[in-house]
Amino acid sequence: MCFDHDSRPPIAPIAGGALDSRRLVLTGADGNRLAAFEACATTPTGAAVLVLPDVRGLHPYYEELALRLAEHGVDALVIDWFGRTAGIDPRPATFEYRPHVNQTTWAGIESDIRAGAKALRSGHEASTRTCYSVGFCFGGRMSYLAATLGLGLAGVVGFYGPPTGSHYTGAPAPADVAGAVRGRLLGIYGGADEGIPAAEIARFEAALASADVEHRLITYPGAPHSFFDRKADEFAEASAAAWGEVLGFVREGVDPAVA
Repeated sequence: MCFDHDSRPPIAPIAGGALDSRRLVLTGADGNRLAAFEACATTPTGAAVLVLPDVRGLHPYYEELALRLAEHGVDALVIDWFGRTAGIDPRPATFEYRPHVNQTTWAGIESDIRAGAKALRSGHEASTRTCYSVGFCFGGRMSYLAATLGLGLAGVVGFYGPPTGSHYTGAPAPADVAGAVRGRLLGIYGGADEGIPAAEIARFEAALASADVEHRLITYPGAPHSFFDRKADEFAEASAAAWGEVLGFVREGVDPAVA
């Protein structure tokens, strides 16, 4: 599990920050109905982010992350992974996500990502000229892969997204399909993450460099998997730095005429 149920992003709300939010139901090309959460900036910068969650799906952690992005002028849309098996209704804290994760497939995930990207663009037209994805763990790997789907994303961000090896969903390893990546890529890792050793990150780095992908892979020494958590006070400095990297990455690609 990437986070505890009561974990939240380590980002303080902006006092007086203005935004609008709502829950949505999207329909993928395969007919699947999936829950989503949208947060819109009152004063948009021209950037929008598709948030791809971890194995818990549409969890309050990611809804709050979307709100914090919107406070910074970035429209955000979070999608759920479990419409096919758990439906579209809000879930309790006791939701057993693992049986649903085990039933996900790369074909279904790809369809859901495409539905999210379509909603992100069609819902805000003028304010979403520059679109990105940001994912965490399970969603971090999928965020990297979103760059290979021809969605016109300006860039993708992965927090501790496994870049190598096989995956139970059938999703390819990002390092193996680096040649298909379009746009910029930012990867954020913890140096003490035993599940993603430095050798895997180095292999990903080499694959991206070989494919001439504009990228930056950052490892925070001593930080574990899922360090980006309000409860992890000892990693507050790494979390603040990572948040700054994400905002800078997103803002870098925004059309100055829009921002």
